[in-house]
Amino acid sequence: MPASKYFWLILLLMLGLMLPASAQSVRCTTADRALLEKRLETVRKIEIEDPGNTIIAIGKSFLGTPYLAHSLESNGIEQLVVTFQGVDCTTFVENVLAFYFLHYQEQYSFDGFTRKLQLIRYRDGLIMGYPSRLHYFTEWIANNAEKGLIQDITNALGGKEVTKTRNFMSQHRDAYSALAEGNSFQEILNMEAVLEKASYFVLAQNDIMKAEDALENGDIIAFATSIDGLDVTHTGFAIRQGERVHLLHASSSGQVEISVRPLADYARGIRNNTGLIIARVRR
Repeated sequence: MPASKYFWLILLLMLGLMLPASAQSVRCTTADRALLEKRLETVRKIEIEDPGNTIIAIGKSFLGTPYLAHSLESNGIEQLVVTFQGVDCTTFVENVLAFYFLHYQEQYSFDGFTRKLQLIRYRDGLIMGYPSRLHYFTEWIANNAEKGLIQDITNALGGKEVTKTRNFMSQHRDAYSALAEGNSFQEILNMEAVLEKASYFVLAQNDIMKAEDALENGDIIAFATSIDGLDVTHTGFAIRQGERVHLLHASSSGQVEISVRPLADYARGIRNNTGLIIARVRR
């Protein structure tokens, strides 16, 4: 699907002309709203450098934020969840990118943030029930590339094309409360059927070191997996520390942190990891 499809959508977002999400479509507690306002002020003070360094500066402002799994899940209607009391690896990446786009456009508002977050988190930026969320990270990358927000550079770094069935959600239906409803389950099946026809590229684990010099601060790093039906198990940002590249991420061990081990070593320590998928925010 060509990126031009999203020209007017992105233009409206840049100009701030799109109507803000309704209160019914956003779930944000009073405490989280206060944390967002504070974070907007923090981001406003960050010096805008090149995109990668700006992303890293915003990401480092989250250091120490607790890890919080399943924060987006509910048994009711699908809503845009805004929370800063804790993040998981994906919501950390989404929040940082939303702040990054706001910062470059100097739109420091609650409505501006929710518009950006919704654009990033949902297929084509539209909330149309639970299945419209970009659950599989390979589709998250592909759809945000179609929107013109990022570029998948895995192939250019020496990645190899992979064809893999992505049906973990439908095969583990009991793990997802939202899939108890028949329509949502069928839509997930339909989505998985589409993904089965779409290949993606993976930089093999043994090739990460060779590609390290080409990685830049702020590159989105996704860890591919051999687990049946699943594409990615973890994500974060590349960050240069001295001569090596490390990972800035929300670690399931407890908080947002920078990995002690360089990225290549960190990847080798992940069970079932097969390599990396790498995306770069568009300039």
